[in-house]
Amino acid sequence: MANKKSKAGTNVEQVKQQNAASAQGNYGAEFASETDVQSVKERNKKAEANKANNAGNYGQQ
Repeated sequence: MANKKSKAGTNVEQVKQQNAASAQGNYGAEFASETDVQSVKERNKKAEANKANNAGNYGQQ
């Protein structure tokens, strides 16, 4: 079966597969391998520390 595309260029079969996967609770799994969890945790930790450091400095130069 040839890939069907919508007028906007969307791959209809791919969308159907993603819809089926989300119905089974697997939504977002395709992005898991692209995410470095440790890196995200470290950046979140640094952001929280910066937020705490800057909280008392509002309006000061």
